[in-house]
Amino acid sequence: MVFVFSIAVFLAAMGITLLEMSEATAVGIALFAESKKTAVFLAVILGVLVIFIPTAFIGKYITLLPIFYVRLISAFLLLYFGLRLIRSSRRSVKFSLGIKAPHKEEDEGHGDLMYTGFSVGAVEAFEAAIVLVALYPNGYLETVTGLIVGSIFVLIAGFVLHSQIRKVKQANMKIAVSALLLTFSAFWFTEAFVTINDLYLVPLFIVFFAVVYVIAHWNLTIGNKVLKRSDPK
Repeated sequence: MVFVFSIAVFLAAMGITLLEMSEATAVGIALFAESKKTAVFLAVILGVLVIFIPTAFIGKYITLLPIFYVRLISAFLLLYFGLRLIRSSRRSVKFSLGIKAPHKEEDEGHGDLMYTGFSVGAVEAFEAAIVLVALYPNGYLETVTGLIVGSIFVLIAGFVLHSQIRKVKQANMKIAVSALLLTFSAFWFTEAFVTINDLYLVPLFIVFFAVVYVIAHWNLTIGNKVLKRSDPK
């Protein structure tokens, strides 16, 4: 009996893993930018493993999980942190413009961030698992191999981005992170009721980024000019 490795199944499995895990990694980086805690990445990874490990061994039974409630919980958590980060973004913009002294933000909500990271990892892994389970009959080994290779690529990319994220100005990073969290929140609120294409994430992010940017800078440029004029120097 000759074994034939299906490249098509492997690429399909790797593709869906790259897509969903990239989204999970993006949110993990966003949570890290807010908390500066590496543990949030571990929470995301744990959420992924809770879904992917059973998927690899028990297949279709993983799809019996109530993803509706997981999506809603994740959406509410992301909405909460997205809105909270808008205020933090505005403080960072004020500091960058010289309007106020640096403010040491309290280390609160760390546990909530961990729950958020875990639920995000679980949601994205579950959505990948639905496709992976469907690929099993066409090639179990190819599917699992694609899952593993895709996950490795995402881990490497996440590590590289994690090391580069510190080079971005804090104010700009917080605006982008807030927009990203609100984007996924709106997306998962919608997906809890109807299925929509992941491509909608792009225009949603653009809209939320513009909104958060305006809120973070609202009246601050004028205030900065007034301060400069009143400066005796």
